[in-house]
Amino acid sequence: MILDHWLTVRSQSRKDYGKTQSESTKRSLVKSISWRILGTLDTVCISWILTGTWELALSIGGIELLTKMVLFFVHERLWNRVTWGRNN
Repeated sequence: MILDHWLTVRSQSRKDYGKTQSESTKRSLVKSISWRILGTLDTVCISWILTGTWELALSIGGIELLTKMVLFFVHERLWNRVTWGRNN
């Protein structure tokens, strides 16, 4: 019974896969913010290990946070225009 349900849900999700052609701008923005928080924490930790000072590590992380968030957002929006690899 559970296997039947799983196969039905999986089959339905395959039929629906690829029907959405693009993400909303808001979704791309939220994804870029959440990804940058994680990435910045990583950068701050690595910077702290390498420099030994929290002040310098936080400065590096702050600059990296802003620049990479903008780059990721632009990257997502450009890829949203690419049709290659999508199922129609």
